[in-house]
Amino acid sequence: MRRTISRAPRLARSLVSAKPISHNPPPLLSLPLKYTTLPNGVRVASDPTPGHFVAAGVYVDAGSRFEGDRTRGASHMTDRLGFKSTANRTAEQMTKEIEKLGGQFTSTSSRESMMYQATTYTRDLPQAISILSDTVLHAQLTAEELDAQRDSAAWEVSELNSKPDMILPERLHEVAYRDNTLGNPLLCPEAKLETMTPSTLHEFRDLWYKPDRLVLAGAGMEHEQLVELAHKHFGDLKSSSLSLSSTASLLSSSRQSSNLSSKPSISKFLSTSASNGANIVPTPSSTDFSSSAIDPNSFEYLATANARYTGGELYIPDPTLEFTHFHFAWEGLPITDPDIYTLATLQMLLGGGGSFSAGGPGKGMYSHLYTKVLNQYHAVDHCVSFHHCYVDSGLFGIQISVKDAFVNQTPGLIATIISSLTHVTRGGINPTELERAKNQLKSNLAMQLESRIIQAEDLGRQTQVLGHKVTTEETAKRVDAVTMQDIYRVASRVLRPWTSPIISDRSKTGKPTVIVQGQLDRLPDVMGTLKRWDLVGPS
Repeated sequence: MRRTISRAPRLARSLVSAKPISHNPPPLLSLPLKYTTLPNGVRVASDPTPGHFVAAGVYVDAGSRFEGDRTRGASHMTDRLGFKSTANRTAEQMTKEIEKLGGQFTSTSSRESMMYQATTYTRDLPQAISILSDTVLHAQLTAEELDAQRDSAAWEVSELNSKPDMILPERLHEVAYRDNTLGNPLLCPEAKLETMTPSTLHEFRDLWYKPDRLVLAGAGMEHEQLVELAHKHFGDLKSSSLSLSSTASLLSSSRQSSNLSSKPSISKFLSTSASNGANIVPTPSSTDFSSSAIDPNSFEYLATANARYTGGELYIPDPTLEFTHFHFAWEGLPITDPDIYTLATLQMLLGGGGSFSAGGPGKGMYSHLYTKVLNQYHAVDHCVSFHHCYVDSGLFGIQISVKDAFVNQTPGLIATIISSLTHVTRGGINPTELERAKNQLKSNLAMQLESRIIQAEDLGRQTQVLGHKVTTEETAKRVDAVTMQDIYRVASRVLRPWTSPIISDRSKTGKPTVIVQGQLDRLPDVMGTLKRWDLVGPS
């Protein structure tokens, strides 16, 4: 798994200033992004920004949301078997070639994408593309290789189960999307580890690794060179009449069901099934597909299945934990919604962090959750906002960790904070916080793109989802355009959708998803508390 390293900004002062960054900065030398679609459907996207290194990646329209009962856990195990033996290279040859090239080669699985990426010297781009294509198209996935990964995968599952900060985001998805799509676990369930076979992995790959579901993206090279390499290594891949871009289908469905006109949030947190002893209180889904005549394991069903937000509650008693951990979430917006920039700005405005930070401005210490929660209540160890967005849905909310004595006050505190986001109120969010959040969001986006590998990933994922990349300049303009009224309006769309003028919003339940793990003896009626603040949907 590739680790993401967040760097402190050099110009910290700009992040805490109440003044917006100038709307008329000096013009930037922005080279045009280019796109080509091969005859078989493989898409090629390039960012020619020059440098000593290049980055390239193959992005497959697959992932855990597309797994059926037969292939549950396949994306995780396929990820772990990346860059092993292929039809053209033994595992030893693969390792030696990568070591000789240097740089970084990674494979990553997420809910909506499988990513194979490499960064290396410019002169070694042809060999890097050869290695990427070989592991994507010709992986052998032998029984010996799979067996070697079982123990390490089991350890990975066990290790994450012992860390609430890592596993609870996955519990959140499982409850929020009960038994469908985005609720599928990212990690291979322990029960499936024992029964997983190479044929299961081949079935998964045969189903999803098709040319019109592949994007080859690169940063630091000429477009013509990347297209030539794409023809060489991916041009012979045969298209299938059954193939269908899930992203395109889901986007079409999403646009039909709402008034929709960003960059996707690429989550890499891991997940397993719910803990034993957990008290699960699901909220009934508004749509039941159980009687569908289509085989739920078929390509046609899985490729077009929309995410169904169900909401619900999950309480996991664990008196051994030092802190009790809460997650409060509501259904957010899909990444194609034009209000996604406003919601991202709101998440940045809320910010948050831990009770101790060695940093100053730019570390979140001036964010709303820091000033209103962490600095006011010393029993709170950690409080941060989160925003997960996907092709056709999303999750928005707050996670907080508190000492046992503060458990009974936590639901009321979060309800107060959340409710204040929808209207002008004393002690609520203010224009100074908004301008700071906009500056910080733009700075973070720009600094992340200093990394070659993130440049390629951003281009590849946006091409996969939107068909093109929204440029940094355009993103900055959309963030700059966010107003306080936009914040209140979009917060109301998410937290009280039944009040929205948008018809598709009013079809949402507005039910929250609540996850709590730790000392539960002092826990009050969480849903009752949220209901008093009008945050659980109409009765």
